[in-house]
Amino acid sequence: MRRAAPLGLVLLALAGGCGAQPPAPTSGASAPTRPAAGRVIAALGDSITAGSPLWDPDPATRGQIAEPDEQSQFEYWAARGEDVSFRNCGVFGERTDEIATRLDECTAGADAIIVQGGINDIAQGRPVTEAARDLDAMVARGLEVGLETTIVEVLPWNNGYPDADPEIVALNKAIARIGERRGVEVLPFYSALEDPAAPGRMAAELTADGDHPSVEGYRELSELIPIR
Repeated sequence: MRRAAPLGLVLLALAGGCGAQPPAPTSGASAPTRPAAGRVIAALGDSITAGSPLWDPDPATRGQIAEPDEQSQFEYWAARGEDVSFRNCGVFGERTDEIATRLDECTAGADAIIVQGGINDIAQGRPVTEAARDLDAMVARGLEVGLETTIVEVLPWNNGYPDADPEIVALNKAIARIGERRGVEVLPFYSALEDPAAPGRMAAELTADGDHPSVEGYRELSELIPIR
């Protein structure tokens, strides 16, 4: 995740979350051809969607990862069931305003969209209200074009704790209001990976680097993805 100084955190910049600087991202969506009688789910977001730190949907970026692991993404775990394909439109380091510009391209020919984002806005000192506005606009656009639309919570951020946590909580409350107002499901990503013994942080076994889920963490998140 890219971060400007605002919250006074000394951060490592890694994928939609933070850590070592990765290769420069591209538009990077793995866009499968629609199955003959199938359903396409488009996942639009930052590096949490992409599968960082061990995966990226863009082959050029993935080629620069020392030991890529396709299980480090919820696409691997969530693309289950017959006649279902999963389109990974995650791009490392993007804020919600940047993610929103790719929505129409990502969802072309899709049946459903999962909207994810917000941690890079917080990392870069962008107001939570602006991130919430962008997320709301993406949900509204998904509904406008007839997609089954879902939005997800922002994950806990171990390397940004405790400074960033109040903003994450505030954005997640805004996301809950978006879900209620728009009548869409909100997937509880925050609580799914939060450590009960250390509120505000991901459980050690569920994060790879304090910024992104581990393989086990992505598996946990995939259980929340509506595949039907």
